[in-house]
Amino acid sequence: MSIIVFPAIDLKGGQVVRLAEGDMDRATVYGDDPAAQALLFAQAGAQHLHVVDLDGSFAGRAVNGAAVESIVSAFPGHVQLGGGIRNREAVERWFDLGVSRIVIGTAALKDPEFVKAAARDFPGGIVVAVDARDGFVATEGWAEKSDMPVLDLARRFEDAGVASLLFTDVGRDGMLKGCNVQATVDLARACSIPVIASGGVAGIADIRVLALHAQDGIEGVITGRALYDGRLDLKAALAVAAAE
Repeated sequence: MSIIVFPAIDLKGGQVVRLAEGDMDRATVYGDDPAAQALLFAQAGAQHLHVVDLDGSFAGRAVNGAAVESIVSAFPGHVQLGGGIRNREAVERWFDLGVSRIVIGTAALKDPEFVKAAARDFPGGIVVAVDARDGFVATEGWAEKSDMPVLDLARRFEDAGVASLLFTDVGRDGMLKGCNVQATVDLARACSIPVIASGGVAGIADIRVLALHAQDGIEGVITGRALYDGRLDLKAALAVAAAE
């Protein structure tokens, strides 16, 4: 079995950035041409992209819309988009513009019926973000920690038609500490929805060990800073993810 490698493009002020632990004040800028970055990932063999409108996560609406549209136009594969998508109008708009999958986080906690309806009406198109701080769900661009355990949120959407769960250990995101494989695999084993791993990927070893757990329900892995810093070669990551 193989898993999907999603190179990440996080957008802040129209630029390609990476945050440390989700902190907007700890952003490293990696480029000012998101579409060009998407093309570089495509040229390395990526068929999937994970794009986040970071400003949108805090605003609750699209802020980097023009940059997202340029990415969708440039990238020949599938674009998965998250960040501030909290109503039906936004979901429909992005699907109409060519986004393949929509990632919903804050609204999954605060308005689960909206998410379930979207999952029903757009089969295979809705991903629920399960962002964890100390085992509890983080919302509002990770700025707030709720009192809901991660597994409780995940189970809320079982049998709802959600395509995947995107699990991020916020404390590791952008820190190159290594992915929290155990927590990710535990979540995948505890529910019937496939899980995408995110947060802290440091190198090829993270890809290899996650690929070994494909049979446990690990669908893919998102990697950002390790690619931008040259610690992970995308072609090598794709080869490992496909070979296990």
